[in-house]
Amino acid sequence: MMDLVIRGGHLLDPAAGVDGMKDILLKDGRVAEIASPGKLRHGEGAQSLDATGLTVTPGLIDMHVHLREPGQAYKETIATGTAAAAAGGFTSVAAMPNTSPVNDSTETTRWMQAPERGAAIRVFPIAAATRGSKGESINDYAALRAAGAVAVSDDGLPILKDNVMREVLAAAARAGLTVIQHAEDTRLTQGASMNLGPMSFKLGLRGMPPEAESGLVERDIRLVTELRDTPAHLHVAHTSTAAALAAVRQARRSGLRVTCEVAPHHFLLTDEHVGLYNTHAKMCPPLRSAADRDAMIEGILDGVVDAIATDHAPHATHEKEVEFEHAPNGITGLDTALGLSLYWFHKEWRLPLGRVLSLLSAQPAALLGLKGRGTLAVGSFADVLVFDPKAEWTYRATDTKSKSRNTPFDGWAMLGKVRWTISEGRIAFGAAAD
Repeated sequence: MMDLVIRGGHLLDPAAGVDGMKDILLKDGRVAEIASPGKLRHGEGAQSLDATGLTVTPGLIDMHVHLREPGQAYKETIATGTAAAAAGGFTSVAAMPNTSPVNDSTETTRWMQAPERGAAIRVFPIAAATRGSKGESINDYAALRAAGAVAVSDDGLPILKDNVMREVLAAAARAGLTVIQHAEDTRLTQGASMNLGPMSFKLGLRGMPPEAESGLVERDIRLVTELRDTPAHLHVAHTSTAAALAAVRQARRSGLRVTCEVAPHHFLLTDEHVGLYNTHAKMCPPLRSAADRDAMIEGILDGVVDAIATDHAPHATHEKEVEFEHAPNGITGLDTALGLSLYWFHKEWRLPLGRVLSLLSAQPAALLGLKGRGTLAVGSFADVLVFDPKAEWTYRATDTKSKSRNTPFDGWAMLGKVRWTISEGRIAFGAAAD
């Protein structure tokens, strides 16, 4: 691995409190030196990137993706999914366990991280909370963590039994792992394919009531309260309703370790975007009301939301080209998360650039306990994003490096063009160094 110097860029590292013109030396996969322009003490003979006019920041971290391997490589592979991630500025992704077979073993956890998978960036597996994600008996969390798992979740298959969820929270706390819950009381959503509201009535579709999400969040918070004397950490995945966010807000005020994430589609779209049965607007949790969408925006602006995560969920074209009720849930998101977040939160809603980037890097790193990531402090991993913060461009789904193109954001305006993505000192996306 060649040494690499990034020269002339504006270093913005919220976690380290750095905001200014700096040159950076990357050596052996780590940040070796940071200095004012032209003042590096080392790096002679190193390859060089000219970042003049560009922002240099910690590589983005997506804590909620579906890479479809093992078992569904026709939708996505670890290689293609991470290539799309690198093009979007991500240097690490955390992959959910709803693969085939379900990732509930150390063998599958290690398989996902093996060099043979051809990952362009670092993949951190999230292991199943229960065996087969069936919500009955829990897995060996200590062994899974030792194999590389960074959290546990039955994403897509919520844990409904109180006693099982309580055991999951307690056991994960002992193992030092976060529990990520897909909050959906499926007893209230059977046969539903979109949000319950005027639009579902208009389209003649059965709707998911918002209480299906908020009710389970409130149940999980009650269980965390019972475990207050332990380091139990509940993280609510893809939060989509105002009531669920209000519950998280209150839990935090009570001193509980309860965190949450929001996906771009839930802070930009509403159930009106389903239009005439647009399957690229079908996901779970579904697109909600305008009031819920506005609550997600407010939660990000006021800081109760801890991370922006994509819930990247690729599907083959033929799977989405069916009747709305029969189409699978989910959209892609790795290509568009940065551009959408910067365009709307930074440009339109005036959230400071550092705050937006922290939601996509430092804060996800902290939630998953990824030491040495989410910052470019000396000694940290050389995970770097170099981008043009002023560049506006239009997203075209045909340009994606993912196998799938099931996105509602085709043709949308974006802000912030990725020039280089560097994963542990190696250029994962962008032109070769000089």
